Amino acid sequence: MLTPAPGASGEASLPLPIAKVLGQPYHELPQDLFIPPDALEVFLDTFEGPLDLLLYLIRRQQLDILNLPILQITAQYMEYVELMQGLNLELAAEYLLMAAWLAEIKSRLLLPRAPELEEEDEGEDPRVTLIRRLQEYERFKVGAERVNELPRVEREIYLAAALPPDFGALKPLAPDVSLVELALYMQSVVKRATHFEHHQIRREQIPTRVRMAEILAMLSLGQTLRLEQVLRAEEGRMGVLVTFLALLELCKESLIWILQAEPLGPIHFALASAEEEGKREHVH
Repeated sequence: MLTPAPGASGEASLPLPIAKVLGQPYHELPQDLFIPPDALEVFLDTFEGPLDLLLYLIRRQQLDILNLPILQITAQYMEYVELMQGLNLELAAEYLLMAAWLAEIKSRLLLPRAPELEEEDEGEDPRVTLIRRLQEYERFKVGAERVNELPRVEREIYLAAALPPDFGALKPLAPDVSLVELALYMQSVVKRATHFEHHQIRREQIPTRVRMAEILAMLSLGQTLRLEQVLRAEEGRMGVLVTFLALLELCKESLIWILQAEPLGPIHFALASAEEEGKREHVH
């Protein structure tokens, strides 16, 4: 169990607690608390150097960087250094150099100085250089944190990308045959089909796929066909529509070609190529 800090109701003289449990501050760790051996090593990996560690200690206790309590900061910094040495962690030279610098500043503040040295350093605070370096480092650190908060590509922003369609696989209609000519030709065929239509209701309808297979079978003989050659008089107008839809579907699948020798001339249909003859299996 953690031991609550005495007077935790809020005395300003007490240092900041090391932890809070259910809102209760604690200043001492329990004796039976297990700390993994690499916990401090992981914690120190978050610091980029001794200045970063000092800035963390200052922010943690909400101290004024311009009126830096060097004695308090030095004591806390040395505790970290001694703890790292006790855990046999390899310290970087810059951490030891900062510890020596803090010890020098502390000694200059505490130990009496010779009169001739006091005259030379009169009015000079030994903390000035350290405070300037901390202020400069803090500006760079805050700037880096703000830059890191900006949205980045492939972190908060992802660019949409798609491959372009393969237009080379498409086979358009012959350029000399327009849709208007096809519509006019279809209209004339429908008019002629009305002369062969019987007023008889049939329950069975003509499947478009079946008609497509029949047309491919006729064209596989190696000849071209006119629309009249694939029509059946007994099927009436429904047969004309189904046949026309079957021809359009075959043309869409690039199985047949639409041919016309001259404007407003008869339109013929031919098999697209011998290589695509195997595609007729998809029609069945």
